[in-house]
Amino acid sequence: MEQIGKRNHALDLLRVLACYMVIQVHAGEYYYIGADGAVINGSAAYWVDIYNSLFRSAVPLFVMLSGFFLLPVKESLGIFFKKRFTRVVIPFVVWCVLYAFYHMVMGQVTLSGALMNILKIPVNFGVDVGHLWYVYMLIGLYLVAPVISPWLNSVSRRNLEFYLCLWAFTLFLPYIHRIFPAVLGECFWNPTPLLYYFSGLLGYMVLAFYIKRYWMEKKAWNLPVALLLIIVGYAATAGGFAYRLGFAPFVWDLELTWGYGTINVAMMSLGLFLIVKNIRFKNLQSPFLRLITSMSELSYGIYLLHIMILNLFFAAFDPWIETPAIKIPLISILTFIVSYLVIKLLSYLPKSKYIVG
Repeated sequence: MEQIGKRNHALDLLRVLACYMVIQVHAGEYYYIGADGAVINGSAAYWVDIYNSLFRSAVPLFVMLSGFFLLPVKESLGIFFKKRFTRVVIPFVVWCVLYAFYHMVMGQVTLSGALMNILKIPVNFGVDVGHLWYVYMLIGLYLVAPVISPWLNSVSRRNLEFYLCLWAFTLFLPYIHRIFPAVLGECFWNPTPLLYYFSGLLGYMVLAFYIKRYWMEKKAWNLPVALLLIIVGYAATAGGFAYRLGFAPFVWDLELTWGYGTINVAMMSLGLFLIVKNIRFKNLQSPFLRLITSMSELSYGIYLLHIMILNLFFAAFDPWIETPAIKIPLISILTFIVSYLVIKLLSYLPKSKYIVG
């Protein structure tokens, strides 16, 4: 693998895989999410479980990739935030506006409703563009990255592992809460219990930093440990979803084992990262690698666009293909390819960085 200072094509591949995984997760939502978040139970939901339980690691993988390349921040605050503003915030606002008018064209809102959704961008994403929650979270991680970087520059391995162990414990809390609804100081008037500051997606960023510092060299244990993590994590993730399909009335209850802040999803994310980081490419000029690099560079734009394309292919293929075992991957693959091609074309426009990132 290339050294850290050079382009890391293995992690380009991981970013492309994570981008596709997100699209397939969203394609599956048509087949188990009903009105007002009610669960659509049936065989289609089980196919979603089989296909997409592993893919729940997509968002953690994106966060890990951000942590791997950003931490520790070495630039001045001005330069760091200027780059993020250009590459992340401006395209995000552009696509929020586009989605507002897209939903107006689709007849879901009036012109006044579209304009109101645009005005609400500083407050929150619209309910019809829910995938944009990720960008608000990403901006939050960018804000905290310079804050924790001085600590990362000087932290010992033992202290870093101390943080990761506490973070790992918080990944069990969604299950502990099923037995004890309030633990470690939680109550209706205290939103910051004992391990509050060690929880959340920031842990994935720190985990990636730990891998970069201590685990980047290929080791014999990487593959067996990674496979074990993936197998056990997938069994818990898929098994829990299938079990809860029998009685969970709403999606937020059904998706207990699909949460990013669960130990099983973290296991799959770590396992996939460990496997892909060790992939070697002999021909760095091959057409395949050039394509992967291009897709990786445009992955943010693909993410921002893909819901529009996904809706198009769902409307086209859902009525005449009966089994979701075929529909879900077919719609996902077509969406990924067309989204890439559209963003690639847009990338040739002047000032395209303000659109595609």
